[in-house]
Amino acid sequence: MKHIFYITLLLCCITFNGIAQDGDIFPKGEKAANVHHVGNVWLNELSPADQVFTYSTSVATFDPGARLDWHSHPGGQILLITQGVGYYQEKGKSKQTVRKGDVVKCQPGVEHWHGATPENGVTYIATSPTQNGKTVWLKRVTDEEYGSGSSTASKGTSYSNSQEKDVLALSKDKWTWMADKNIDKLKDLFDDKSVFVHMGGSWGKQQELDVIKSGGIHYKKADVHEASVQIIGNTAIVLNSITLLAVVGGNEVTNPFIVTEVYTMENGKWKMGSLSFTKTMGPGSDQPKK
Repeated sequence: MKHIFYITLLLCCITFNGIAQDGDIFPKGEKAANVHHVGNVWLNELSPADQVFTYSTSVATFDPGARLDWHSHPGGQILLITQGVGYYQEKGKSKQTVRKGDVVKCQPGVEHWHGATPENGVTYIATSPTQNGKTVWLKRVTDEEYGSGSSTASKGTSYSNSQEKDVLALSKDKWTWMADKNIDKLKDLFDDKSVFVHMGGSWGKQQELDVIKSGGIHYKKADVHEASVQIIGNTAIVLNSITLLAVVGGNEVTNPFIVTEVYTMENGKWKMGSLSFTKTMGPGSDQPKK
């Protein structure tokens, strides 16, 4: 019984510690010198290679905007994305967006680069075989390659699918930021000329931010039933079918909406240009939350 008690206590401590660290598994380590990368990058070598285990395992943490130079690994490399949002691109292929939970296999000898997105940092665990030699560092990633994709890559299906996933993920994050009244995130997302159309009227960016901050409209919870996106050039149109639980004028109400969102790509970032609510007929319309 004593052993069971101590095991239970240990598990509780581990669980609490994990929650307290907000998902950080390992320390960031030391800040790396800007030799083979741009921006702020921290490295923590968890397990160096030896005679038995002929591969090294490290954690790399990137600030938003940080990225490695083009490089290759003679023995290949595997990246386990543990936090944030990043980019991965192989020579001659489309730039891909990677997120927490993704696994990236860098094939031996293939030129590639990876790093954080402009808006989000990224953290990954990298494991690299060392018996075939060390990393081969190449040229720096240009601003064009980083911001809008490699000029040698075609805007094919994979690139389009990647963009669609990015926009839908951003739309989902937006509902969370609105519920949390995260003004800083929303201010960065909304274009300066953005327009917001509600049942009670329409207005611009600053009034929407003021309404959210003051609680005039509290987007408490949006249950998204269906979401789709259509990309036309540098414009993305998102249609959401939602049930919105909101607090308006101190009253908590639930309504079904079709929400139309319009985004434009500006300097490598999606910015919201319009957000429109169209009320639909459905159960629970205008009904107070019980």
